[in-house]
Amino acid sequence: AEVGAFDYISKPFSTKELLARVRAVLRRHSPEPSGEAIVIAGLSLDSATHRVSFADQALKLGPTEFKLLRYLMLNPNRVLSKTQILDHVWDYDFRGEAGIVESYISYLRRKIDRPFDRNDIETVRGVGYRFETE
Repeated sequence: AEVGAFDYISKPFSTKELLARVRAVLRRHSPEPSGEAIVIAGLSLDSATHRVSFADQALKLGPTEFKLLRYLMLNPNRVLSKTQILDHVWDYDFRGEAGIVESYISYLRRKIDRPFDRNDIETVRGVGYRFETE
């Protein structure tokens, strides 16, 4: 078995930081879902080729937008909090504000929802965001 340290935290530390680091290590060592494309309501995301398309039209997404969309599409109809999104899309050592999530949700809406008159990414006020499939 592999034995070693992946990270360390100097004292004093917050429980929140410890949990974020544990989740990050677990993500790094969990098997990735298969490289098959995720297709929801005509929107296709292919992790193997890093391509996103709708109605046979390729969409240009940056790496973080791609990771965010992938996380939303892997959890359809489920409300994801900003903290959950930060934990899964940004690295645990990201020291920014939770407002970055709002910014990237806005970028995705400009590229996916508005050009195609869709409303896939729903804001659940006071809770988080949901990728709506109905």
